Amino acid sequence: MAASRMGDVEEGTVFRPRFDRDGLVTAVTVDARSGDVLMVAHMNQEAIDRTVATGDVHYFSRSRQALWRKGETSGQLQRVVEMRVDCDQDAILLRVEVAGDGGACHTGRRTCFYRAVVPGGEGSPALRHVVSKD
Repeated sequence: MAASRMGDVEEGTVFRPRFDRDGLVTAVTVDARSGDVLMVAHMNQEAIDRTVATGDVHYFSRSRQALWRKGETSGQLQRVVEMRVDCDQDAILLRVEVAGDGGACHTGRRTCFYRAVVPGGEGSPALRHVVSKD
């Protein structure tokens, strides 16, 4: 990317997400009150457009190859408090309020990040649950 274009991306006021080859950008979703990371997903242009237009977070499911409104079936709707973009516009941060039971993970937990990677036997990493199901 040319230096002047990069300067526009990094310091300018025009929102120009840098999508990957599949037309997606990574979206990190955090609880607006606590700052806890709830989930990481992906958005395409349509998901971004619908999120901005409605205030409800929409993602693009890579496995289903379909747009989805978070919480449409679970009731765990995510309402945008603030949407940010990183310095080179290839990742989005969503600060949200969560409706329903306050969860974000399909496992029934508040966060998808419920396991810590810890030293295991014979030097191999292992997983330890750090967040229980509510």
